[in-house]
Amino acid sequence: MCGIAGLIHRNKSSNVGSELQGMLQALKHRGEDSTGYALYGDTDGKNFIMRFKVGENVGEGSSSIMEDVSVYDERVKIVNAKLKELGANIIKEERILPYSLRYEITYDAKDLRDLSEKIESVPGVEILSLGKSLEVIKDLGNAKEVCDRYNLGNLVGTHAIGHARMATESGVDIKSAHPFWGYPFSDVSVVHNGQLTNYWNNRRVLETKGMRFMSECDSELIAVYLADKMRNGASLEEGMKDSLHELDGVFTYFVATKNSLGMAKDTMAAKPLVLYESDDLVAMGSEEIAIRSVLPQEIDTYDPFNGEVKVWQI
Repeated sequence: MCGIAGLIHRNKSSNVGSELQGMLQALKHRGEDSTGYALYGDTDGKNFIMRFKVGENVGEGSSSIMEDVSVYDERVKIVNAKLKELGANIIKEERILPYSLRYEITYDAKDLRDLSEKIESVPGVEILSLGKSLEVIKDLGNAKEVCDRYNLGNLVGTHAIGHARMATESGVDIKSAHPFWGYPFSDVSVVHNGQLTNYWNNRRVLETKGMRFMSECDSELIAVYLADKMRNGASLEEGMKDSLHELDGVFTYFVATKNSLGMAKDTMAAKPLVLYESDDLVAMGSEEIAIRSVLPQEIDTYDPFNGEVKVWQI
């Protein structure tokens, strides 16, 4: 059992970091192993924002052994050297935690795949997100703990999706936490509640096409699947509709891009979803309590139909 939440402001910017924190904290009873945010902030659109990690947090129940910080330092040096080789220029460098970094970079190449592969060839390094407005932040703990740890409460933007996780099949670690970046596409992220029963078959097909997986979490498959669809010319909505027939299992997922937010619910509709929609705001979550954290007044909500796909634009 996990909890997902998302919102999009269609006519203005808002404090989406604080709003999503409230939504996810309202869902913490659905899972506190890890929490993740995909936040679409107000930027000038000139530089890429790269969130990446050079190691793992070690939380309760984890079998990982904390690496020496000097190992992290060495990985950061190698990442910096590879960025220079690729012609990427670091405009701003922030080391939020020993294992977590945020870079603003300039990079002229249209294809982000080469950059991603070079950076992730460094052992222990994973890009969590790469885009001109998207920032994926995920770590162990509940929504408030992660929000405070990364100082997300003041982030202003237009839309966001997030996930409160109870680990059932894959590990309690950052790489298995949601959201997942839609590699190698800029500004695409996915959160998911459910189980995919044809995960391994689909993963092998996508891996033969050169798509990368960083975890064994079935939810990552949705992000990679949609990225492959769009890579081959499908629109976001077309890819989502195809997923209802090509991905087996019970699932509800949200996907966000630079200027849109979408939801898909499988044909059995076994995973809960409550939705609120107005001209200015769309908010949705696994339970109505998440929406109530943003809109405490009397509102009308509804449950999407089985097999339904919806996409909203800013």
